[in-house]
Amino acid sequence: MNIALRRPWTQEQFFDWAEAQDERYEFDGFQPVAMTGGNAGHSVVIRGLHRALDACLRRGPCQPLGPDAGLETVNQAVRYPDALVTCTKAHGSDRLVPGVVAVFEVLSPNSGRVDRIDKLREYRMVPSIRRYVILEHAGVGVTVHERANGDDPWTTTALTADDILSMPEIGIEVPVAEFYEDTDAAAEG
Repeated sequence: MNIALRRPWTQEQFFDWAEAQDERYEFDGFQPVAMTGGNAGHSVVIRGLHRALDACLRRGPCQPLGPDAGLETVNQAVRYPDALVTCTKAHGSDRLVPGVVAVFEVLSPNSGRVDRIDKLREYRMVPSIRRYVILEHAGVGVTVHERANGDDPWTTTALTADDILSMPEIGIEVPVAEFYEDTDAAAEG
């Protein structure tokens, strides 16, 4: 039996290929992986996330980016989180954002396992990341994984609409409810 073994792609091959695609892909360090689609609720939460980060970080040393800003994780994998924050200068032509301190993923209907397990493991291996925040899309809820240093284990906290997301590593606090303004969940809560 002949089995064709595929060679892993390089990051450069992935970037060159991905730029010519109409759909969005991430790179798992071996091959492209299609990014799952969201829904209207998912999109509204992402908009609220970016609005809150932009308002808090305006004119400061740290910059919010995403969802088109690439982040290198383990084995040269490339992820495109819904938002990220860096306090390191990124150049406009950079394909990967340096010095990422905080990462945000908004769950889509099909991304739960990848965001809660696979990406948690990958982001844990990036020493600069101090906080990984997962926002629910179908209701108000936030899971926060945080650590003081790159070698520390993550501690996990669950937040609801009445809580405040404190992010001392970037000097801001955001009421969780701000992420969910204009959503069905905010109207029900």
